[in-house]
Amino acid sequence: EKRGDDRGFFARAFCIKEFEMNGLCHNIVQINNSLSKDAGTLRGMHYQLAPKSEDKIVRCISGRLYDVIIDLRPESKTFKNWFGVELSAENRLSLYVPKGFAHGFITLEENTEAFYLVTEFYSPENERGIRYNDPEFNIKWPIEPKVISDKDLNHPDFNPSYHLV
Repeated sequence: EKRGDDRGFFARAFCIKEFEMNGLCHNIVQINNSLSKDAGTLRGMHYQLAPKSEDKIVRCISGRLYDVIIDLRPESKTFKNWFGVELSAENRLSLYVPKGFAHGFITLEENTEAFYLVTEFYSPENERGIRYNDPEFNIKWPIEPKVISDKDLNHPDFNPSYHLV
């Protein structure tokens, strides 16, 4: 809830009580920022396997991005479905990414900065990624990627024996 006056505004970005009341993440261990200099920068699709799987809360604090999550929980009714939403400094939306979801985004403006709260430390041995254009998911990105790291570009297509171990 945003409250403004002649100085500007105040808004609470996160409240642990509200998250706990709804059974959501409660153990924030790290806060990360990423700055993407160019529009069309794609980061993703990333996640970590159990026991190091993580919840994330993602917010765009400058610029605009299109944020995507993929449900990788085999027992879920929405298994292998994806969801996308625009996050921007202007709309001030946040996206909650539960454990068991892959996450990624593409920037829609130059100098876009994302801010993440995460519930687990980075664990290289539990890290996984899925290629952003894997036909299994058919994600509809709003623009063509222009900048992708070699690591993200070389993520394999979805394979349950690798991605769901």
